[in-house]
This record gives sequence, structure tokens and C-alpha cells, in this order.
Amino acid sequence: MIDFTPEDRTGRRVLFTPGPLTTTRTVKEAMLADIGSWDSDCVRLVAEIREALVQLAGGGRDHTCTPIQGSGSYAVEAILGSAVPRGGKLLILSNGAYGRRAQLSAQALGIEHAVLEDPEDVPHDPARVGEALDRDPKVTHVFCVHCETTSGVLNPLREVGLEVERRGRRFLADAISSFGAYPAGPGQPIDLGAGPVDHMAVSANKCIEGVPGFAIVISRRDAMERTAGNARSLCLDLHGQWSHFEKTGQFRYTPPTHVLLAFRQALRELADEGGIPARARRYAESHRALVEGMRRLGFRAYVPPERQSHVITTFHFPGQDFDFKGFYGALHAKGFIIYPGKLTAVPTFRIATIGSIAREEVEALLRAIEETGMAPGAPRP
Repeated sequence: MIDFTPEDRTGRRVLFTPGPLTTTRTVKEAMLADIGSWDSDCVRLVAEIREALVQLAGGGRDHTCTPIQGSGSYAVEAILGSAVPRGGKLLILSNGAYGRRAQLSAQALGIEHAVLEDPEDVPHDPARVGEALDRDPKVTHVFCVHCETTSGVLNPLREVGLEVERRGRRFLADAISSFGAYPAGPGQPIDLGAGPVDHMAVSANKCIEGVPGFAIVISRRDAMERTAGNARSLCLDLHGQWSHFEKTGQFRYTPPTHVLLAFRQALRELADEGGIPARARRYAESHRALVEGMRRLGFRAYVPPERQSHVITTFHFPGQDFDFKGFYGALHAKGFIIYPGKLTAVPTFRIATIGSIAREEVEALLRAIEETGMAPGAPRP
């Protein structure tokens, strides 16, 4: 198990954010080594990471992994720009900022697309997705965000994928905020066989608990082969990046060597913790402690419990005169970093419960919130 001793937390802020997030000292220390980008050490490192990610996703020999320099949004844009052929049409499912960002990517790439939009606290309805596909036979690909961190709502990725599969369309998934926080495999919340998922975006600095610097695309090999010649970008040519890995074991262009070392350490610590099921339990327990404590302090969650992920939770401002900037600053001074709201209409803030934290960090945050004197249910000093 990962050591959550006070000594491990000395001198660092605790990030209650959805990535970058709090990492262990040993993950950070892994970056102290230097390796050559073309050296055999780096080739072995990349191979180990690629193989481990396919296994974590519940994939097999018919799946492959392609790391891409950049954030998770780079992986999404690489998928959209490479998977949807010229003449194809994309249906984007949107109930938050990351669905809207996919729309911006499609616009920038010149991809014909339609948007099926839901409120930010409502998961996508698989039946409604099926109806949209029945109405528009031009749609070739469907894009869905699993955990929309705008609000913390969890979309039914597997069930949506099955609707896409029944109609013979291709499925593209964003599991950036959820991979590592929810079980993956046949019949699980993240199911590469439901759709089937052609390509799935993942990030190094989310629930695997690495540091920022690269993103990942996990793909079906046959779907990857179909992307040849589709790319609308040189650097985000998914097939170009993948084929170079397959031929040489190396990144096409300069790899984030130190970040890769940190990620390998993070993968080892995930295994030591007990894998994704154990990590999911820890995150769920932290989430329960947070919601219960915030309710006790007088804060109200935005998303109903049955729709809520355990990755990030959105809370209403307790009143129109709530000074979020002052609230944030008071917590920052105590070493706790939370997240502003990202909703278009409702004044909210967000607290994530992922990363190298556990219930004790959540309880420390709740004490700090009470000490601000700005919690509506807390006793006044």
C-alpha cells in the first residue's frame, strides 16, 4: 500500500483537484533520473507502460496503446482528427465543458458534426443516443465523456456504447478523468468491448496518479489501422505516432522522459495498492467522507447521489453573498487547493477526491473549511 504518513505530506500542498493532483514523494523522486530519449532504457520504459495500460484497460492482443505528448485534450483531438475520416460525421454527446471542448476540436479540424446536449447534472440517456443515430444515418462516429468533471456527473459509457454498436457506428471515448478510478474490463463501467470502443483517451496525471506531460490513447488494432491517412495534423497523427512505436519502440518526437519515469513508478504503486479495484474503494470512501462532512457543514451537492462520480463533487454556493475568492484563499493558506466551478449558470465550486490522498486528508480539509468561518452550518468563531 502507499504510505500516507504525515512525513510523506510534509512541505506540500494537498490538491483536491481533478488533475494535476497530489502525488507521492516516490513518484516525484522517480524524475530525478536522466535517460536518453533514444536509449534502450527509454525504449524498455515505453514498452512497459504501453503493455501495462492495455492490461489495466482489460484489453488483449487486439488492443494497443499510443502515448502522446501533451494533456488529455491532445489525445482527444488526436482521436477525433484521426478516427473520423473525411466524409465521416461525428455525434458529440455533451453535458459539460469537455463535451464542448470536443465540439471546439471538431470545428477546428473541419469535421462535420452534430451535438446531442444534456443538462450538466444529467447523464446521457442511451436510448436517446440511439434515437439520434436512427434519425441521422450520416453519423459514422459517436464521442462520449465518461466522467464529466464540469459537475462530477458520471455518464453510462458502457450502455451508450452498446446503443452505438447495435447501429453499426464507431465509438470514441474520453475516460481521462475516470480511468484508474473505476474498474475496466468486460461488463465493467469502462468496457472496451461495448461499442466496441475504437479509441479511448486517458491521461498520465489523473487516477493513475502520475504527473502531467503525456496522454494515452488505447485502441483496437483494427480501428488504429483504419486511421491511416485520416489525420488533419502532423503532430497529432494518431496512426503516425502508433506506427512509429510499433516499428522502433520510440516516440516520433522528443518524449517526456522524466514524466514517463514518474508514470512507471505510479503504475507500480497502483499495483502495490491492489490495482484499480482497491483504488476505486479508496476514492469512494474519500468521496463519502467529503459529502457527509460538507452536508454537516451546510453545503449542498449539485449532482444527485445516483448520478455522482467519486472523482469530483460540485457544491452550490451557500448563498448569493458567498465570497468564493476569500474562501479559496483561506484554504490555500492552510495548504488545501480546491477548484472553482465550471458551470455556465449555477454558482458552484468543486472538490476532487482522487490522487494520493485518503480519508485523513479529507477530514483535514473539512476542519480547515470549518475554521474559515464561511461554512453555513459551522459554529461561528
